[in-house]
Amino acid sequence: MLKIAITGPESTGKSTLSEQLAGHYQTVWVPEYARTYIGNLGREYTIDDIEAIARGQLQLEEQMQTIAATILISDTDLLVLKIWSEHAFGRCPDFIVDKLQHQDYNLYLLMGVDLPWEPDPQREHPHLRQYFYDWYKRELEALQVPFAEVGGQQQERFRNATQHIDALLKQHKL
Repeated sequence: MLKIAITGPESTGKSTLSEQLAGHYQTVWVPEYARTYIGNLGREYTIDDIEAIARGQLQLEEQMQTIAATILISDTDLLVLKIWSEHAFGRCPDFIVDKLQHQDYNLYLLMGVDLPWEPDPQREHPHLRQYFYDWYKRELEALQVPFAEVGGQQQERFRNATQHIDALLKQHKL
């Protein structure tokens, strides 16, 4: 099975693309666990919450992997949590750092910041999207994982993503 992680700054279409890709490839996608967790929190989040979110995300991904077809699409990954934690708290829980080194995605799709910002109560940094994009790119390069930058408006973004995934499917003969 191939695993694809959709990653990048806030309001870049990660959830929309995840759902579209899952439909296109007739598989399931792993939603962002943080949305539900933060939505039900009832207080400001802490660094301990970010670790709890990481654990919940990994558990949800494991569950979805059992019902996925040839591809599993993940709406988020531990890199998102690492960057979020480091920005918000100046550090990241060791659990996330350790698990990030062992993520086994075949491809990361780094979402560009060329979509308009969509306000959401859980989004915090509309003015820092390029800053975060650059941070994600540096981290992906440092991890030495396969990634592709995906930009454009909705249909172009979807087309860009499917081109990268189709090439991977062909490479793996799936």
